[in-house]
Amino acid sequence: MKPDTLPTASSPATDSHFHTATEALLRPSGLDIGHLQGVIGNIMSHQVDYADLYFQYSRAESWGLEEGQVKSGHFSIDQGVGVRAVSGEKTAFAYSDDISLPALKQAANAARAIAALGEERQGQAVQRVNAPQLYLPQDPIASLGAEAKVRLLERLELYARKADPRITQVMASIAGEYEVVMVARHDGVMAADVRPLVRLSIQVIAEQNGRREQGSAGGGGRFDYRYFTDEVLQDYAQKAVHQALVNLEARPAPAGSMTVVLGPGWPGILLHEAIGHGLEGDFNRKGSSAFSNAIGQQVAAKGLTVVDDGTIINRRGSLNIDDEGNPTQRTVLIEDGILRGYLQDSLNARLMNMPLTGNARRESYAHIPMPRMTNTYMLNGNMAPEEIIKSVKRGLYATNFGGGQVDITSGKFVFSAAEAWMIEDGKLAYPVKGATLIGNGPDVLTRVSMIGNDMALDSGVGTCGKEGQSVPVGVGQPTLRIDGLTVGGTV
Repeated sequence: MKPDTLPTASSPATDSHFHTATEALLRPSGLDIGHLQGVIGNIMSHQVDYADLYFQYSRAESWGLEEGQVKSGHFSIDQGVGVRAVSGEKTAFAYSDDISLPALKQAANAARAIAALGEERQGQAVQRVNAPQLYLPQDPIASLGAEAKVRLLERLELYARKADPRITQVMASIAGEYEVVMVARHDGVMAADVRPLVRLSIQVIAEQNGRREQGSAGGGGRFDYRYFTDEVLQDYAQKAVHQALVNLEARPAPAGSMTVVLGPGWPGILLHEAIGHGLEGDFNRKGSSAFSNAIGQQVAAKGLTVVDDGTIINRRGSLNIDDEGNPTQRTVLIEDGILRGYLQDSLNARLMNMPLTGNARRESYAHIPMPRMTNTYMLNGNMAPEEIIKSVKRGLYATNFGGGQVDITSGKFVFSAAEAWMIEDGKLAYPVKGATLIGNGPDVLTRVSMIGNDMALDSGVGTCGKEGQSVPVGVGQPTLRIDGLTVGGTV
């Protein structure tokens, strides 16, 4: 099955989502839409600006292979409902893993406690959201049997070991999730979604002359395990082996201020962390972002445009609806260097008097939603990547990143490069190890001097953490030249 295969019409798919959600979430407990309206009406009998019910059913599994054997396995089933009431800036939230009418009523009573008794309000007519269908409502876990999943990992290990005799250790893992959600809101809006998600990862250790280095690769998205064909497995294995072998030859990275060229794709994680979080509505409403009160101002070099797009077909960060039941969308954050807007959920959009952007996300029914990124990336420029490298007399070329840290308030960040090269006289001279990039997100935006024409999205491995909640995301960018960035090294 090709990952770009989608339902041919949105209405039947939307009806299918509602049917699946009703059967999985409501019918087993004898609930119907009338019950949900009654619970919300109970909440709205108080002075509440917004209320919603968020139902979720999920099955998740993971398999891990090491030394040719399955060393770990995990399977879980979870379900529950979150009940939320918002009054002004205050949010009351209660949740239960018991989806039943008594549990709903108890959670609703707890949630409405933040507001004083108000006037009785008339119920709203139910409105179903017809969102774009960005992925098929399939169950990845059921797409392959247990033996086939193990064989898939074994083939991945075999491809890595065959790639080079210096590979001494291979660790591979596969994970899948099937999630069904339903949202019922105080304004009568009801929305449902069926969300598949898979990920495959490989890590290898290469050894030569007593030196050991590692490499990693992987990918995934909102489809099932059949996406991982032999061609895809070979690609992941080759990339992981390549990174490990490059690092075997790497010299200590120099330190100091220098020109840095970032490769396309996954290096967009720096953009996500150092810039993207600072463009989320909650940080800007509270004035704690380096981009607060800067809409309409020049915050980046001309030619630089950043978007967040939750509507890309089958992408890991994409959603048919956000976790408040609003369709996701493509939001321009920075256009030609000018800050155009922030990412919003309902609470922050209302308090900031700004439009919704479909970016309300939560880890599960047990968490409150907040504005979060989906797929965040920089658009193409007009430079060929080889010309960008050729323009650098001496600098660093970073093609892959490991861990990093960022301070949202100041924008300061530190990122470690998993694969990097020294550039000398416009050519890649030799690989280096131990390079870290140190800087300030808003400042880095102004130091971009060349933007490539090779924009790529990451392979589908990103997970974003914020206030203790983790959600899947995507990142991307073209090749970039950044002037005068601080590099921390070992020499």
